Amino acid sequence: MIKFDLATKTAWARYEVEGLPAGFRYHDLRHYFASLLIADGADVKTVQARLRHASAKTTLDTYGHLWPDKDESTRATIDAVIKARFQDPADSVRTEGARRDAPPAQQPRKAYTS
Repeated sequence: MIKFDLATKTAWARYEVEGLPAGFRYHDLRHYFASLLIADGADVKTVQARLRHASAKTTLDTYGHLWPDKDESTRATIDAVIKARFQDPADSVRTEGARRDAPPAQQPRKAYTS
């Protein structure tokens, strides 16, 4: 079996495939493959396995910027939980008898004197 180095593979790809950019490298296909997996929703461990990276850290260091930002979805999740838990206005929590499930109001502590 003949083994080709990356320069030979790149030259072959430029010859065989029309429309490749001038700076195309054979290794670019690997990055393209990873970006397709990520865009389709693959998790870090799946991409790591497909690219045969030794660790997920390598995958994240190289492709972490391609995964969607989850900040907005986590904000929405927390907002929904808080709204569901505290449907009454905040002042009703402090108003005695406003909520049946509210814990009894605590009395202020007395200052310690010697």
